[in-house]
Amino acid sequence: MAEDIPAIVGSNLRKLRTRRGHSLERLAKLSGVSRAMLGQIETGKSAPTISVLWKIATALDVSFATLLANETERGVTVLSRAKAKVLTSSEGRFQSRALFPFDGERKVEFYELRIAGLHREVAAAHQQGTVENLVVSSGTVEIIAGDEPARVLSEGDAIVFDADVPHSYRNLGTTEAILYLVMTYVEEVRV
Repeated sequence: MAEDIPAIVGSNLRKLRTRRGHSLERLAKLSGVSRAMLGQIETGKSAPTISVLWKIATALDVSFATLLANETERGVTVLSRAKAKVLTSSEGRFQSRALFPFDGERKVEFYELRIAGLHREVAAAHQQGTVENLVVSSGTVEIIAGDEPARVLSEGDAIVFDADVPHSYRNLGTTEAILYLVMTYVEEVRV
C-alpha cells in the first residue's frame, strides 16, 4: 500500500488544485512548495514528505487525509499494519501511520506517531481551528505549540492544543517514542 501513496496523492492533488482553479504556479505561491515539486507530486514521480503534504493541505484548505484518500467499500475495514500507509520525514526519524481508512474527507483523524531517540520534528501551522490531542504510549516527549511554554509528557500523559500555530514534538529519550494523535478539524458553519 505504501507504494501507492505517490499515485494517490498525485491524483488527489491534481483534482483539488483544478477544482479550485489554481495553476501550479498559484498553488506554489500559496503553499511555499515549488512548482517543480508540485508537478512531480501530481505525476506520482515524487513521494512528498509529511511537512510538504501539510503545506499543500493548508494551502488548499483541506484535511491532511483528503490528499491521501482513496475509495473503499462501506462496512468493516481492517487496517493491517503490514499494509499501512506510513509517511516519514526527517530521513525516517519521524513516522506517521494512519489508523483510519483514507476514504474521503473527514473532520477527525487518528494516527500513530513514532519519533526516533533525541529527534525533534517541527510542524507548520495546520488550517485554522485544527486541534491535536496526543497521548504518549512510550517514552518522554516535549511538545511546544506556538508561544506556549514547552510541556514534557511521559508515558500515559496526554495533551490537547491548538495546532493552527507552528508546533514541535521532541523525543527526550534515546529510544523511540510512540504517541497516538487524534486530529480534529474545525466544522464548517454554513449560513
